[in-house]
Amino acid sequence: MNRRDFILTGGAVAGASLISGCSRSQFEDKGVNIKRQKKIKLKLATSWPDNFPIMGTGVTEFADRVREASGGSIEIEVYGKNRLVPALAVFDTASTGGIDIFHSGPYYWKGKSLAISIFGGVPFGMTPIESVSWFKNGGGYDLWREIYDRYNLHPLLGGNTGPQMGGWFRKRIEKLDDLSGLKMRIPGLGGELFARLGVNPVLLPAGEIFTSLERGTIDASEWVGPALDLKMGFHRVAKYYYSGWTEPGSILELTFNKMSWNRLSKEQQSIIEIASEELNSNMLYNFQSENSLALTQIKMDSSIEINSFPKEIIEKAKVENIKLIDEFVAKDRDFAKVWSSYSKFLSENRSWTSLSSQNYLNARGESH
Repeated sequence: MNRRDFILTGGAVAGASLISGCSRSQFEDKGVNIKRQKKIKLKLATSWPDNFPIMGTGVTEFADRVREASGGSIEIEVYGKNRLVPALAVFDTASTGGIDIFHSGPYYWKGKSLAISIFGGVPFGMTPIESVSWFKNGGGYDLWREIYDRYNLHPLLGGNTGPQMGGWFRKRIEKLDDLSGLKMRIPGLGGELFARLGVNPVLLPAGEIFTSLERGTIDASEWVGPALDLKMGFHRVAKYYYSGWTEPGSILELTFNKMSWNRLSKEQQSIIEIASEELNSNMLYNFQSENSLALTQIKMDSSIEINSFPKEIIEKAKVENIKLIDEFVAKDRDFAKVWSSYSKFLSENRSWTSLSSQNYLNARGESH
């Protein structure tokens, strides 16, 4: 053999000797994925209808990215709400192992733990950038996983809606008393806060909101923002559209059954984590662009009235929000622990956000 062939042959022999001298477990311990050709199939159920814009389609794109990046070794089948699991049953079903993954919003699960509401978003709380930064750099992720671990779940960031609107109302809101007795679809801490303002909060999945508004079962509903609100058709049955402060940057979740997560190799977990990061950022970018286009369309409809809530309501909401959080801190240890971390991070970031983003937006104004 010439020198080149000898080196190549010698290298192959040495590699074979190395492999024969290592056990299967040693390779797995080193993070080597020796099951690359073995396909893993996972079931993912969402709280949104099939092909629902931005949120639903984003999850489908996530599944496609995971399949591509894994060389086809991971196949995630996505099921819209009610096709496999009812919209608001995904948490419990994943917890017991009935599905591998779910995509939803943490604000739906405050009945499990009040603290979970904080992960979804807080009225008058963090902006989208601040909240994601808290998860990654301020301990939010660790606290989230600590609580979800009790339910046999492993959460990942699964999207951010950006600032949400305050909702669609069937009548104009001119003073605080106008909220008294209104039935409004609104989840999470926002629902708790509106209850302090006289509203009767109602929890409804996406598919039931329009019909409830149309029939007068509810008097108002917040959902997300112009892009999705327009597609839902709320403007056809409720003409008064208000800007919001209950959900300044709501987090969505991509949450695994813990056993399903742990049976993935380190390589496969990394692929999913990277794809979830892409899902999280892309969703925020998509909401920004799509909301802008939809708002232009809404403004062209002279029958729709876009407003901010009266100052009286905003000031009252700020006072009641502090009282609400203080009560939850006093009665729930988990809420107190998570809130301590959240509020500390918000306090540390507030000055920079005001100096940079807020002052810039004030200077920019609405037009050149």
